[in-house]
Amino acid sequence: MAKNKTIHVCQACGYQTGKWLGRCPACGEWNTLVEEIIKPDKSGIGLSVSIVPQLLSDISSASQKRISTQIGEFDRVLGGGIVPGSLTLVGGDPGIGKSTLLLQASGSIASHHGPLLYVSGEESSTQIKLRASRLRLSADNLYVVNENSLEVIKQHISSLKPKTLVIDSIQTTYTQQLGSVPGSIAQVRQVTAELMQLSKTNTISTFIIGHVTKEGAIAGPRTMEHLVDTVLYLEGERYHSYRILRAAKNRFGPTSEIGVFEMKEAGLEEITNPSELFLSQRSSGISGSVVLASVEGTRPILVELQALVSYSTGGIPRRNATGIDINRLLLLMAVIENRLGVHIQDQEIYVNVAGGLRIYEPAADLGILLALISGFRRKPINPDLVVMGEVGLGGEIRGATQIEARIKEASQLGFSQCMIPQCNLDKLSLKLKLDIIGVKSAAEAIDAALG
Repeated sequence: MAKNKTIHVCQACGYQTGKWLGRCPACGEWNTLVEEIIKPDKSGIGLSVSIVPQLLSDISSASQKRISTQIGEFDRVLGGGIVPGSLTLVGGDPGIGKSTLLLQASGSIASHHGPLLYVSGEESSTQIKLRASRLRLSADNLYVVNENSLEVIKQHISSLKPKTLVIDSIQTTYTQQLGSVPGSIAQVRQVTAELMQLSKTNTISTFIIGHVTKEGAIAGPRTMEHLVDTVLYLEGERYHSYRILRAAKNRFGPTSEIGVFEMKEAGLEEITNPSELFLSQRSSGISGSVVLASVEGTRPILVELQALVSYSTGGIPRRNATGIDINRLLLLMAVIENRLGVHIQDQEIYVNVAGGLRIYEPAADLGILLALISGFRRKPINPDLVVMGEVGLGGEIRGATQIEARIKEASQLGFSQCMIPQCNLDKLSLKLKLDIIGVKSAAEAIDAALG
């Protein structure tokens, strides 16, 4: 009997070599090369072409009507619902609510759009039933099975013919074609590729749950994220009840939309008005607090940003940022020091976005800058003021996108003042009962907000 061939594969980056090495030459990680068995590939024997090229104008898209999960925030992030035959990867920290969210969505999909197969390699069918009872789910077309073998899963799909498939998780699923253990680079890559082919061939909408590394990236080879159609991340602080669903990749919709949920005893409850939620516990009359208007996709969100500035007693002053990029904070501190003449480099700086939301857009710059100056001077900002605008390296205030949507959101929540870039004010045609202040520079903004 012929001896099986083996190869050593790096579990961090996928690098392959014929012999074992202590350190991977590609990524530099230690003790990550694992021996895997290679079986001969006979998939090309007797290959016949059954699909012929078609003119784009002759292809019908009538069957690509999106499927609603009946969870508005989930549909928003997906771009309006599930595309039939799509493959979606959902990642997030352990215990963040990935399985809970997909089980809730599974119950709705099965009730409205036909049979759904929920495959779990981590929980028994009884445990899933207990979770479903806690979530108050009852769906006649929801099938559950505890299985890890991809070949057995394919048999269940062949007999049940589900329209939607959920795999929990991709790291516990394996194919018998490979001799490596479940969760290895080769297994994750091969299983994902076969699930993609299965989804496209049979028009099955497939969701796979993926574990994440300590850095927050989805565990496994990077090619897994390239294979799937959509990559979703469920974010949230461990001690906060709020969860943010964000798209990192979406072939069928925008990647800038977010969905906001609150974790409760009966599962994840969608938040239709995040601005009101994030501002519900705001205290007025406190220095270093400012309300800024951010846009996530097409949705404007008002959040409270807090800054605490205190003199450093010795050593290197600390800079801590929660919810914003620390590099953006350091840049704005340099602008304050060099362009405004305010010496804060010897101060300890702590900045936090209340509610656990992460702000990435540059239009939050003006809010961060005003919060720092307010915290430094111990002088509170008008609690009825909402700010927005990007700060350049020269201290100038640059324009923000979707300015009218931000102002409308502020008006609906009862704010009386908006501070916006002057270039946006010159083009503004919106008529609302708000006092709109246009500013050209950081110094002008500070004078208007703090006097």
